Amino acid sequence: MSEQHVLDLKGLNCPMPLLKTKQALNQIDVGACLAVLTTDPGSVRDFKSFIDLTAHELVEFEARDREYYFVIRKGS
Repeated sequence: MSEQHVLDLKGLNCPMPLLKTKQALNQIDVGACLAVLTTDPGSVRDFKSFIDLTAHELVEFEARDREYYFVIRKGS
């Protein structure tokens, strides 16, 4: 099973969640997972576009009570 890292970005507004996620992905190994928690609804659109344009994989997404939970597996 791959290693998972957690990034709590609740309270940050666009574009900070995506920028901090990109920075965190640069720090982890290929194949590792990054769990990201946000409260910015724009993150849903931003993360989808980011995943579509990169080799990363969205493993899990959940929206609950104005919080958004993403698990991203780092691609090569």
